[in-house]
Amino acid sequence: MRALVIRRLVYMVPTLFAISLVAFLVIQLPPGNYLATYIAELSARGASVERAQILALEERYGLNEPLHVQYLRWIGGILLNGDFGMSFAYQRPVADLVWDRVGLTVALALATMLVSWAIAFPIGVYSAVRQHSVGDYAATFVGFLGLATPNFMLALVFVWVSYRFFGESAGGIVSPEFADSAWNLGRVLDVVSNLWAPVLIIGAAGTAVLIRVLRANLLDELRKPYVTAARAKGLPEWRVILKYPVRMSISPFISTIGWILPTLVGGEVMVSIVLSLDTTGPLLEALQSQDMYLAGSFILILGALTLVGTLLSDLLLAWWDPRIRHAQTEEASA
Repeated sequence: MRALVIRRLVYMVPTLFAISLVAFLVIQLPPGNYLATYIAELSARGASVERAQILALEERYGLNEPLHVQYLRWIGGILLNGDFGMSFAYQRPVADLVWDRVGLTVALALATMLVSWAIAFPIGVYSAVRQHSVGDYAATFVGFLGLATPNFMLALVFVWVSYRFFGESAGGIVSPEFADSAWNLGRVLDVVSNLWAPVLIIGAAGTAVLIRVLRANLLDELRKPYVTAARAKGLPEWRVILKYPVRMSISPFISTIGWILPTLVGGEVMVSIVLSLDTTGPLLEALQSQDMYLAGSFILILGALTLVGTLLSDLLLAWWDPRIRHAQTEEASA
């Protein structure tokens, strides 16, 4: 196991480098840069920009340098000083922008993951054990509905219902009275009380997927010979189901850690905009304005989360399922 962890950590270094390089290049592909977009916006408003001012801004942001120099300056600052650069649009360091929002983002991601598991596990087990029952058909219908409905549509419906029937403007994780206060018990409880709506909205599609996957896997396990043998020995039905079939079918829950972190951080962009959530998702709007340091840093963070999540899910799967542990041990020794 130790050799596997070391091997995966070594592989993560060139992978992160490749992600940073590709992200920076993709951001530079559209014609122009942030300064060109900014000048175009000023011109559309009827404001004029002098040539000397343009040159000064290019010098300030380093946009007059070759592309490889800009990349080396950015990645060098990250590696040597932990400096992700300056956001052009926000006029603030990228690190400050990201870390100001990362706490709420992580809390939202973990809460969504736990709630999705808590809802999907009993429903998936029930649907498999009671196949073709009314409850199974109901769970299947709700699951397909959750898969087919975009998260931002659910957010819009929630906002409309809150305003139409309750007269409240839904949105935000922190209430106005705690917006400028320091983190204390009152603010934490306020965040928890406002977290349920975005958790359910963002986790709807993921919960539906987990229900369908768990149901299919458990149905496959229940048809295997060892289950028939356990029933023939007279073991209680609940023990026959929970002892091994459920354990073998629960691996998809653990494997979701590999993709759920970047998906929840980056995939809740539209929901965060609709509900006015102060998370990191809306920062991806930097791609539109070609705010290259902010956009590149955010994509790099998503890549790092994907690699970390994949490593964690592999380790947990190896701990949970001896078959996977044996396969990973053979891979590491090869």
